[in-house]
Amino acid sequence: MANNEKNRIITTIYGQEYTIVGSEPTDHLKKVAQIVDSKMHEIGAQNRALDSGRLAVLTAVNMTHDYLLLLEKYRELEARLENS
Repeated sequence: MANNEKNRIITTIYGQEYTIVGSEPTDHLKKVAQIVDSKMHEIGAQNRALDSGRLAVLTAVNMTHDYLLLLEKYRELEARLENS
């Protein structure tokens, strides 16, 4: 795919329809949407009083936390490889 070409999907996340555009393959975009939807349902089930805006922010905080933990582990593994 050329650098300027974009893929577009229409998907539903937590009951709302979204159009997601990106240079990644559509399977990747669908997977991202599915993970976000799943995480929002998981957090929403534990916090039923949250409105969708607060739920979205909590989901972003949780997913960023997970990302930073993975990034830290990745960097540790990279450092171990460089030192071996």
